[in-house]
Amino acid sequence: MNPVSINGTLLVQILVFAILVVLLYKYLYGPLRRIMNDRSARIADGLAAAERGKEELELAQKRAAEILREAKEKASEIIAQAERRGIEMREEAQIKAREEADRIIAGARAEIEVEENRAREQLRGELIHLVIEGSEKILQREINPENHREITDRLVAQL
Repeated sequence: MNPVSINGTLLVQILVFAILVVLLYKYLYGPLRRIMNDRSARIADGLAAAERGKEELELAQKRAAEILREAKEKASEIIAQAERRGIEMREEAQIKAREEADRIIAGARAEIEVEENRAREQLRGELIHLVIEGSEKILQREINPENHREITDRLVAQL
């Protein structure tokens, strides 16, 4: 008796085993392999999407940094323009103030000149009046050096 003898039972067992392998392969290993392949594909897609998301995030961060840099440049430019405009406005205000001051000074000088001329005319008129008065007094009195000196001194005192 041979411990390994080929008989009908062994052949049936080999046949049943082969059928079992075929059935397992067809109904269990095939779908299981498909599920595993699908899952591997989804994981690969997920990793690829994550990688794309990472790249897009980096690009978005670069764009955000670029936009921020541009915004800072524009802000600096706007501030510089505002400062230049402020200086221009201050200079314009100073020019206008100088022009207004010059106009006021010219007006004041003209007014002073007019008042000076009016005062001179008034003094001339008074001087003429005093001269006429003095002449009348001199002509009414006898002219001698003492009277003449006295009248002249009074006229000088009145002036």
